Amino acid sequence: MATKGKESDIQRLGYRPPSFYPLDLEVFPVSELRRRVAKDPLRLAHRIDFHMLICVTRGQCTHTIDFTAIPCRPGSLLTLRPAQAQQFDSSLDWDGWLVIFRPEFLLPLQTTVAQADLQMVASLEALSEHMALVEEETQAVAGGIVQMHRDAQLQGSSAYLHALLRHQLYALLLRLHLVGGRQGSQGTAGSSNLQRFKRFKLLLEKNFASQHQVSGYGSLLGCSEKSLSRATLEVAGVTAKAYIASRINLEAKRLLAHTALPIALIADRVGFDEPTNFVKFFKREAGCSPGEFRRKHNKDSDGRQ
Repeated sequence: MATKGKESDIQRLGYRPPSFYPLDLEVFPVSELRRRVAKDPLRLAHRIDFHMLICVTRGQCTHTIDFTAIPCRPGSLLTLRPAQAQQFDSSLDWDGWLVIFRPEFLLPLQTTVAQADLQMVASLEALSEHMALVEEETQAVAGGIVQMHRDAQLQGSSAYLHALLRHQLYALLLRLHLVGGRQGSQGTAGSSNLQRFKRFKLLLEKNFASQHQVSGYGSLLGCSEKSLSRATLEVAGVTAKAYIASRINLEAKRLLAHTALPIALIADRVGFDEPTNFVKFFKREAGCSPGEFRRKHNKDSDGRQ
């Protein structure tokens, strides 16, 4: 892992385990992360291209995910997803475990488990970014993670080790769903609106910079604007138009805060032909101009260093 200062884009971290490690899931303590990035401060923002679970086991820290500072203590469980921008607390006063894995690692298991259960387990989107576990839950979750760490060091077939770790990861995610009180939402896991929203969210992640209209996503999904907005409102609590705007706005904030790109180029990056239209959009969504947002973020960042 490596991080850099502000450049033309946000530093991206890919899944790059040590050269001798052949698996698509890795488990290691935060102290190991500090050793790997000894020359690069963890506090710098970076995007990840993999899934990450962080389980805090000792001390207190503040982890920042897309401009939200999350105070953590023993028992805090963080779930991070590809493309999110995060900043670690670089202090030495805390420790914990990291579980990182490629997005394709969560493939359906060929077992007799109900398909709905598999969908629920694999749906990391349903997990809260921050869960506060009680002591008994922390012991169970940390114990499962430690066992995965040990098993990843076993000698043997990579295919067998991948299968073992995938089962253990599913078990861990199942536990987190239960701890998070997700039982009540499982009844809607197969609903047409939820499935439509999931497909919409995937399309939005790929196309938010080139497609800003609800009608465009409706066409891609084969449904009407009204049906798409109804599904988004039911699942996310906002209309499809507002959901699209929030995703564009988040990307703009990331680029304003974590790069030195000119505002005109950021406008182009998020799909605006005219910078003035972008400035109007950003002011409406963020309540301030892009320049004001950048200055405020830089000032706040300097105050934290």
